[in-house]
Amino acid sequence: MALGRKGSRRIVVDGVTYRWRLRRRPTYDQALCDKPCTYAVQRDTPGTTLVVTTNQPHAGNWFGAPSTAVLPSDVSTAITAALARGWHPTRPGSPVRLDQSDGFVRFRP
Repeated sequence: MALGRKGSRRIVVDGVTYRWRLRRRPTYDQALCDKPCTYAVQRDTPGTTLVVTTNQPHAGNWFGAPSTAVLPSDVSTAITAALARGWHPTRPGSPVRLDQSDGFVRFRP
Protein backbone atom coordinates (compact mmCIF):
# COMPACT_ATOMS: atom_id res chain seq x y z
CA MET A 1 0.00 0.00 0.00
CA ALA A 2 1.30 3.43 -0.89
CA LEU A 3 2.14 5.96 1.76
CA GLY A 4 -0.11 8.98 1.27
CA ARG A 5 1.42 12.37 0.63
CA LYS A 6 -0.89 14.08 3.08
CA GLY A 7 0.71 14.06 6.51
CA SER A 8 3.99 12.58 5.29
CA ARG A 9 7.36 14.29 5.21
CA ARG A 10 9.98 14.25 2.50
CA ILE A 11 13.57 13.23 3.21
CA VAL A 12 16.55 12.75 0.90
CA VAL A 13 19.12 10.08 1.81
CA ASP A 14 22.16 9.61 -0.45
CA GLY A 15 20.43 11.51 -3.25
CA VAL A 16 17.26 9.37 -3.15
CA THR A 17 13.92 10.87 -2.12
CA TYR A 18 11.77 9.05 0.45
CA ARG A 19 8.59 9.93 2.33
CA TRP A 20 8.00 9.06 5.97
CA ARG A 21 4.99 9.29 8.25
CA LEU A 22 4.31 8.91 11.95
CA ARG A 23 0.76 8.20 13.10
CA ARG A 24 -0.79 11.33 14.54
CA ARG A 25 -2.71 9.40 17.17
CA PRO A 26 -1.24 6.37 18.92
CA THR A 27 -2.69 2.89 18.62
CA TYR A 28 -4.38 1.58 21.75
CA ASP A 29 -1.25 -0.34 22.84
CA GLN A 30 0.94 2.69 22.17
CA ALA A 31 -1.44 4.91 24.16
CA LEU A 32 -1.05 2.55 27.13
CA CYS A 33 2.76 2.56 26.70
CA ASP A 34 2.74 -1.20 26.09
CA LYS A 35 4.23 -0.86 22.59
CA PRO A 36 6.77 1.64 21.28
CA CYS A 37 6.22 4.28 18.62
CA THR A 38 6.44 3.22 14.95
CA TYR A 39 6.67 5.08 11.66
CA ALA A 40 6.61 4.14 7.99
CA VAL A 41 9.07 5.01 5.21
CA GLN A 42 8.63 4.58 1.47
CA ARG A 43 10.50 5.68 -1.61
CA ASP A 44 8.70 8.26 -3.79
CA THR A 45 8.07 5.55 -6.37
CA PRO A 46 5.78 2.74 -5.19
CA GLY A 47 7.45 -0.30 -3.71
CA THR A 48 8.06 -1.97 -0.36
CA THR A 49 7.31 0.02 2.77
CA LEU A 50 9.73 0.08 5.71
CA VAL A 51 8.10 0.01 9.16
CA VAL A 52 10.46 1.21 11.88
CA THR A 53 9.83 0.45 15.57
CA THR A 54 11.54 2.96 17.85
CA ASN A 55 12.62 2.54 21.46
CA GLN A 56 10.40 5.27 22.89
CA PRO A 57 6.71 5.72 23.68
CA HIS A 58 4.41 7.59 21.30
CA ALA A 59 4.19 11.28 22.17
CA GLY A 60 0.41 11.00 22.39
CA ASN A 61 0.38 8.32 25.10
CA TRP A 62 -2.31 8.61 27.76
CA PHE A 63 0.04 8.58 30.76
CA GLY A 64 2.26 11.48 29.76
CA ALA A 65 5.30 9.25 29.60
CA PRO A 66 8.33 11.24 28.49
CA SER A 67 9.22 10.80 24.83
CA THR A 68 11.36 12.56 22.28
CA ALA A 69 10.34 13.54 18.79
CA VAL A 70 11.28 11.37 15.84
CA LEU A 71 13.82 13.51 14.02
CA PRO A 72 14.74 13.42 10.34
CA SER A 73 18.22 12.31 11.41
CA ASP A 74 16.63 9.27 13.11
CA VAL A 75 14.72 8.45 9.92
CA SER A 76 17.87 8.84 7.81
CA THR A 77 19.78 6.49 10.11
CA ALA A 78 16.96 3.92 9.95
CA ILE A 79 16.83 4.08 6.14
CA THR A 80 20.59 3.58 5.90
CA ALA A 81 20.43 0.62 8.33
CA ALA A 82 17.54 -0.99 6.44
CA LEU A 83 19.31 -0.62 3.10
CA ALA A 84 22.41 -2.24 4.61
CA ARG A 85 20.24 -5.16 5.80
CA GLY A 86 18.82 -5.75 2.34
CA TRP A 87 15.72 -3.56 2.05
CA HIS A 88 14.90 -2.93 -1.61
CA PRO A 89 12.45 0.01 -1.60
CA THR A 90 11.62 -0.23 -5.33
CA ARG A 91 10.60 -3.90 -5.32
CA PRO A 92 6.96 -4.74 -4.59
CA GLY A 93 6.21 -6.89 -1.59
CA SER A 94 5.19 -7.05 2.03
CA PRO A 95 6.36 -4.34 4.43
CA VAL A 96 9.86 -4.77 5.83
CA ARG A 97 10.22 -4.28 9.57
CA LEU A 98 13.20 -2.68 11.26
CA ASP A 99 13.15 -3.19 15.02
CA GLN A 100 15.07 -0.55 16.95
CA SER A 101 13.14 -1.10 20.17
CA ASP A 102 16.09 -2.26 22.30
CA GLY A 103 15.84 -0.41 25.59
CA PHE A 104 12.10 0.31 25.41
CA VAL A 105 10.65 0.30 28.91
CA ARG A 106 6.90 0.02 29.45
CA PHE A 107 5.74 3.03 31.46
CA ARG A 108 3.42 2.49 34.39
CA PRO A 109 2.25 5.46 36.48
